[in-house]
Amino acid sequence: MRYSALALIKQAFSGNRDWPEVWRKPDPKPAYDVVVVGGGHGLATAYYLAREFGIRNVAVLEKGWLGSGNIGRNTTTIRSNYMLAASQRFYDASLKMWESLSQDLNYNVMFSQRGVLNLAHSPAQLDAYAKRGNEMRLNGIDCEMAGPKEIARLLPGVDLSGSARFPIIGGIIQRRAGTARHDAVVWAYARAADRFGVDIIENCEVTGFIRDGDRVTGVRTTRGDIAASKTAIAVAGSTGALMKKAGVERLPIESHVLQAYITEALKPAVDTVATFGGGHLYFGQTDKGGLFFGGDLDGYNSYAQRGNLPNIEEVASEFLALIPALARVRVLRSWGGITDMTMDGAPIITSGPLPGMYLNCGWCYGGFKATPVSGLAFAYTIAKDEPHPLSAPFRLERFQRGTVIDDKGSGPTPYQQ
Repeated sequence: MRYSALALIKQAFSGNRDWPEVWRKPDPKPAYDVVVVGGGHGLATAYYLAREFGIRNVAVLEKGWLGSGNIGRNTTTIRSNYMLAASQRFYDASLKMWESLSQDLNYNVMFSQRGVLNLAHSPAQLDAYAKRGNEMRLNGIDCEMAGPKEIARLLPGVDLSGSARFPIIGGIIQRRAGTARHDAVVWAYARAADRFGVDIIENCEVTGFIRDGDRVTGVRTTRGDIAASKTAIAVAGSTGALMKKAGVERLPIESHVLQAYITEALKPAVDTVATFGGGHLYFGQTDKGGLFFGGDLDGYNSYAQRGNLPNIEEVASEFLALIPALARVRVLRSWGGITDMTMDGAPIITSGPLPGMYLNCGWCYGGFKATPVSGLAFAYTIAKDEPHPLSAPFRLERFQRGTVIDDKGSGPTPYQQ
């Protein structure tokens, strides 16, 4: 069934009892043309495999329920305000896909182009932001300088006084950037992929790989063995652990916990997504009124989807330095996602590292915003056995060649990316 205003009216007359299930719950078949492991970017990959390349004998394996991984554990920010050309082209292609994604998938992903504002606290930092903005504009990507008046309009409670702990002197804003509802994105891709005949297998954890010599020919799961002509891995922070089951002991990634937080609901107070330049803090306001915010990694390697208290103290203190009026606002909950941090802060989309295998990982802080273009580029790589033009710079072999994409310029330090 295609969702529409007419369908909504029709279902209203039946008491909403005739809506079909959003996606099927099939048992896994013995074999598929492609098995995609991971229900985040993997869902998008399966959808584009079916839609763009006609490969529909595909299974998506998710070890929990759809949305239980990083695709549902993030702060939903979407942007393309990067410094280096490869990152700019890739993420801006994703941003353009977001602009029509609800129509393409026939599902409201609640994409809101409320902008992303980066605050500067020193002349040198403002100069660095201006340099990045000029690089963006040279590549056709929108970016504007923002002065104190515009910042006060977007962030009414922010401390713009000269006595502020971190005085704000300006910033840059990308107005096309924004947020989307992460759960809706999962449901939209699942529904759209299912309509093309893709099997979505939940509660199906991969426990090993089937090999014919060096070639990967399928997966072993908690729901039985599944053969596959091609096996694609898109499991974010679990990449290292899963690849060890395939005999790949070393990859240029580390897994860290990244926490996020949500407060009680408030009246509209933050009209954009903003970042703090005196530390590491990003924040915005949800449609329900809660303020969401996050910051640095917890600083140690972990596969746990939870963090620790020192991090929230650090992030909350930065938030209060910006907006002191929030001191008595209550934090309702926190959650953690397992981020797969690469040595240069850029993702990996590649064939290999074993024959019959394809790898999508290393998204650091940027996985959610890249979901559409990541799925398209990964599907292209799987279908054609060659890199998509947008993802060609992000192949695994860049680390051997030394052609890293270090947008932040922090060197091979994953915890600082």
